[in-house]
Parts: sequence; C-alpha cells; structure tokens
Amino acid sequence: MRIPPERLDQIARRFAELEARMASGQLEGDEFVQASRDYAELEPVAKVAAEVKAMREEIAGLEEMLADPEMKAMAEEELSAIRDKLPESERELAIAMLPRDSADNKPAMLEIRAGTGGDEAALFAGDLYRMYERFAAEQGWKVEPVSMNASEVGGFKEVVANVTGTGVFAKLKFESGVHRVQRVPETESGGRIHTSAATVAVLPEPDEVDIQIDPTELKIDTYRASGAGGQHVNTTDSAIRITHLPTDTVVTCQDGRSQHKNKEKALQVLRTRLYDAQREATQGAEAEARKAMVGSGDRSERIRTYNYPQGRVTDHRIGLTLHKLPEIIAGTGLRELIDALIAEDQAKRLASLNE
Repeated sequence: MRIPPERLDQIARRFAELEARMASGQLEGDEFVQASRDYAELEPVAKVAAEVKAMREEIAGLEEMLADPEMKAMAEEELSAIRDKLPESERELAIAMLPRDSADNKPAMLEIRAGTGGDEAALFAGDLYRMYERFAAEQGWKVEPVSMNASEVGGFKEVVANVTGTGVFAKLKFESGVHRVQRVPETESGGRIHTSAATVAVLPEPDEVDIQIDPTELKIDTYRASGAGGQHVNTTDSAIRITHLPTDTVVTCQDGRSQHKNKEKALQVLRTRLYDAQREATQGAEAEARKAMVGSGDRSERIRTYNYPQGRVTDHRIGLTLHKLPEIIAGTGLRELIDALIAEDQAKRLASLNE
C-alpha cells in the first residue's frame, strides 16, 4: 500500500509541531497530558514515515546516477537492495497508520468463569488464570485480583482481576470468548477424555472521566462473605452487592475483610462493565466489521481448544494449530498466538482499506 508523499509530509509536520509544543514548557494539566498522548501515538508512525521518505529519496537519487556509466553498477546494486526493503517499510507504515481502538492503551479487567464441565471446568479456569498471570509477568504488567470465587476442588468458579501496564487491552482483547479443554481429569479412573470449557472476557478499564456513575442510581447491599465449602471468610457483613438500577447490572465482591475496599473494587468492576456496554453501543458498524475479522469478542463464541492428549492448541478463528500446549499454558508460548491474532487483524483491516 503506497502512502502519498504529501501524507508523509503531513505526518512529519504534525510530529514537529508536537515536539515543539512539548519542548516549550508552556503546557500544563490536561493540555500536557493530551499532548503527551498524541506524541506517544504519533512517534512510531513518524519514525517509519521518515524511513519511507528517506528510502524513496535515496531511490530517486540512485536512479539519476544510472545515467553515469562509472556509477551505474554500484547504483544498480544499491537500488536493488532498497527496492527490496521499501515494500515492507511501506506496509509497516500502513499498519502504523490504521485507525486505532481508543481503548488499546487502557488497562483491562480480566474475567474468567468456569463453564460446562463441573469441577474440571473450574480447574481449567484456574489454569487459564495462571497462564495469563505468567504472560503478564513476562510483559512487565501487574495483575491484581479483584474478586475470586474458588471451587471446592481447586481452581475457580469465577475470578476477576485488574491488569495494568503498557498496551494491555491491545494485546489481550482477542482472548475474549469460550476456551475449550480436552483432557483426562485426575478423578477419571477409566482414562476417558473429557471436554470442559471456561469463558474469558477482557474489558478495557475506563478512566474516571469516561464513566460517571450517579450514586442515586445504585442499590448497595451488604452480606456476610462465605468461601468454598460454606466456610465463613469472616464474621462481619463485609461482602458487597451493587446493582446499577438503570441497566440492572449486578456486581458482587467479597474477597477483602474490609467492606470499604470491597465496595471500591465492586465499583471498579461496575464502571468497567458499563464502559464496555457503552463502547459496544457506540461502535455500531465498527462492531459488525470486527466480527468479520478475528472475532467479535462475543463471550459465547468458541475461540480456542487446548487438547492435552495431543499436546496442541488450536485457535479456530485463524485456523492456527501449535503443538506447544505446555509452553502456552505456562504463559511463555502465549505470545506466539497473540502475535498471530494481531497480525491477522491488521492484514484484514489493510485489505478492507484497499477494497
């Protein structure tokens, strides 16, 4: 995809303007924050645009040298090398210029719930949570549990965690959907393979300004927290249930011993879910287009199968099978899957621009 020369000049001018503003020392508060965001977003685009422009100018100069018999052989050799590199740089620039999801740089709320399969599904939900924890550690991200509902045999019926760091939502957003596991449970004496499932949802976390919640629209109930097996976590009414009356969205949190902290965490989850619903409603045509790409993010969509007997993981959306199940479950091999999903999404969006 060839980017017109005037577009390259426009990018360079805009970046120079932002650099000058940032260096002026005259920006404060929200103005400085916005300029910093714009600069961080444009910097990688401007860098590749400058490389493409320099390569094109070099090609033009070398083509002029072809007329000189003494320089012709050298010019042809250099021209060949640059012409081979230019298409990849132009593609890199086109990808960098693709419209970005405004939520890509936001932290995310990771929600994992055991689906069909009883105890085995809960154990698998625990495996998935640990997989994401280890992947996050590899990325330099921080994972903080918000709510955990452990099952009696281990694993989780439900776990919600906050993931913060650079580019969290951009890398994790394609993980939403139904994850299926095929393996022989430890409790299975006959050695039969069982199929279980867990649901993953990755929601971008809003800033305080993105979602304003009217306290009068909330119904807040307190109750006594209980853990696995009916054992009381404590003997005070520290668990919180918040109902957002206009949308009938219900959020509970009972992990902490402090009612105040549980309320804080529940409000954090509520704000995230309301923001996600708002994004879905406003994206409209974008959401429809996304379904034709790597997936809709629909939590009922089966996206991946982890087959233990065969040691393979298959992502059904892009037809990719990797015989690296231990590495993927350990978190270290997950990057290869995520990179493939991002590349497929970029390729399809580029193709749609050329239609």
